[in-house]
Amino acid sequence: MKPKTLRNSLVLLLSLSLATQAKSQTDRINVVTSAVPFLRISPDARAGGMGDVGIATTPDANSAFWNLAKTPFATSRTSISTTYTPWLKDLGLNDVYLASLAGYHKLDEEQAVSASIRYFSLGNIQFTDFAGNDLQSFRPREFSFDLGYSRKLSEKLSVGIALRYINSNLAGGQAVNGVSYKTGNAVAADFSLFHSGLNAAGQGLNWGVTLSNLGSKISYTSDAQQKDYIPANLGLGAAYTWALDETSRFTAGIDINKLMVPTPPQDSNNPDSAIRAYRNKGVLSSWFTSFGDAGGFGNEMKEYQISVGGEYTYNDQFSLRAGYFYEDKLKGNRKYFTLGAGLKYNVFGLNFSYLVPSGNGVNRNPLSNTLRFSLVFDLDNNTNGSTTTTPQ
Repeated sequence: MKPKTLRNSLVLLLSLSLATQAKSQTDRINVVTSAVPFLRISPDARAGGMGDVGIATTPDANSAFWNLAKTPFATSRTSISTTYTPWLKDLGLNDVYLASLAGYHKLDEEQAVSASIRYFSLGNIQFTDFAGNDLQSFRPREFSFDLGYSRKLSEKLSVGIALRYINSNLAGGQAVNGVSYKTGNAVAADFSLFHSGLNAAGQGLNWGVTLSNLGSKISYTSDAQQKDYIPANLGLGAAYTWALDETSRFTAGIDINKLMVPTPPQDSNNPDSAIRAYRNKGVLSSWFTSFGDAGGFGNEMKEYQISVGGEYTYNDQFSLRAGYFYEDKLKGNRKYFTLGAGLKYNVFGLNFSYLVPSGNGVNRNPLSNTLRFSLVFDLDNNTNGSTTTTPQ
């Protein structure tokens, strides 16, 4: 089975967007990859405008995607958000996108429940056999659904847990060259911790820790040896907010993420055996060995991704944002600047983010020159035009 047109290569392009091909023979590129990479795409225009910073920023309806433990500190009791993210828009594709919906409800001042869904459409693909003959067309799609619960442990500390179902249908159950492809399914969980250090004036340091997508492997065939890792991840975040005056504040944040997936083996005298050992590693052991299998401390540090961003907010109604995302050139080479803005009035909020064009050729970011947006509804705001929530 091979792709027939550019549109047919979307699955490959998605992977290439998270991993860069070799630039020279001297660079030892070894990118950590996983199945269902759509779970690593930022599903929130607010965080997207801040270089994908979201672990320790103030809580909002999209907290489930970044750090569920933030939710009990939200000032709105109930909030819902939906986001639309075009994918490969710069290449003229209009039917490839990520859509998300998230929301929470605070049961009281100590605890909250939440739910979220992500849906990734890869457009229409025409499958062919090795001779180039058309087989059938199909629209690959993936989605995940979460349910979560979060609770304060003290006035400043909270925890969260979410359960996730993942569905990945990339081939529509086709049988090609004797191999029957099926829909991949997996289950996972998120665990999160959040500390709010904001004082009565809204100034102070927040920090958070997240473990996300801790779950089973996923398979697209009946072969037990062909199961793939999902993108388990460790995230650390901190954000400091300055109250500039009664109406203005500025937040600077940083997130550090490490994919808890084994590093693919290289330069083995027995590559087939090394690959089998890599694929057969247990899920639990793969999380722990991922912190020491890259070939030395220096290579391990290259597997950490860094996001930095800032947000200026005026009168809880208008926000400007900017950020930068960095990934080492040997581990994916994603580097880009982002810009964003937010408007909020009463129960309604609107966020925009824009990824400044970055990369070229196969290294070109799929979100370059793309405007994405989120709609936010805080369902218990005052009706006099003022707002009771943290700016979204």
